[in-house]
Amino acid sequence: MATEMQTNAQVMTRVTVIGAIVDGLLGLFKIAVGFVSQSHALVADGVHSLSDLGTDVLVILAAKWSNEEPDANHPYGHDRIETLATLVLGSVLLAVAGGILYDSVQRLLDPAVAINLGIAAFVVTVASIVSKEAIYHYTLHYAKKLNSKLLMANAWHSRTDSLSSIAVLIGLIGVTFDVMWLDAAAALVVALFIAKIALSLLWDSMQELIDTALPEEQIAAIREVAMAVPGLRDVHHIRTRTMGGKTLMDLHLQVDPRVSVSEGHEIGCWVAASIREQFSEVTDITFHIDPEDDAAIDQEGPATLRPLRPAIESAVQEALVDQTAPFDVRIHYLKGRLDLEIVTESNLSISRISEKIPTVNHIAILKMSPEA
Repeated sequence: MATEMQTNAQVMTRVTVIGAIVDGLLGLFKIAVGFVSQSHALVADGVHSLSDLGTDVLVILAAKWSNEEPDANHPYGHDRIETLATLVLGSVLLAVAGGILYDSVQRLLDPAVAINLGIAAFVVTVASIVSKEAIYHYTLHYAKKLNSKLLMANAWHSRTDSLSSIAVLIGLIGVTFDVMWLDAAAALVVALFIAKIALSLLWDSMQELIDTALPEEQIAAIREVAMAVPGLRDVHHIRTRTMGGKTLMDLHLQVDPRVSVSEGHEIGCWVAASIREQFSEVTDITFHIDPEDDAAIDQEGPATLRPLRPAIESAVQEALVDQTAPFDVRIHYLKGRLDLEIVTESNLSISRISEKIPTVNHIAILKMSPEA
């Protein structure tokens, strides 16, 4: 059975292949009409449509590689390949916008550059608008469904042909009514619009590459979902980043300091499950269980370390009146000090423990049951 990542790769490939077929047929159609009508411009436009196949190949390869399962060298997966491919596509869109902008300025400066190709130009232009708009909406649908910026970029790449064809159509109408500057003005607007989309895609991709966090309102919504889990006292140190439309996060969860390790961990599991249920784009959650509020403490931990169990048990052993008596110690690290619960049948000297372990704050002596 195919995994979700394999299914996503198959969907992205299918959508892109359909777009590539349209690009190929449209390019051949333009070239054929260009030869028949002796239009070098139309032949050039057909070659441009065929060149779109190159970006389609890029999307197909990126879809395959970015959806491969995590491995030893890439434990977080390969989603950043999609981000890099989106950067490339965004750059292509920006170059297209620059080309259209340059051409539109040339036409504004010299209206004689405008070309009238007759009825053939109208037919090809309308066919280009209809087909590329259809591919744009088809690709956009799956881009939103898969939350894929790469497919989104490819959808807009398809739409650039549609928008430039609309500008050409407006120009042809302008030529018909002797308004020669209309073509250039329309192309100028299209160029600026495409440039805006390209810059937006480039900006989002670069933000993803430098691990920019989710917006504050999204983090607040995630925190609200987490706080609804019973037993959770607080959430802090929430860190998020995105990879190919997926969100990875880690967070600190404060629970009652007296609960068991397993109960604290189970509360964390419920928090993670609740977040994933409400936010499907969150695919990786690492949580840290805190016994107290350490939001103001650096995430590397406290400046001073308190003794661990071997040293504490050694001090308790020496403090027992009957040093052969069995005992159990429950340790609570709270407020920079130690609270101890000592379960034993023997009497012991609390002062001797405090001498050996100066960071002890409170010691509770519990009598061990005979069955123990």
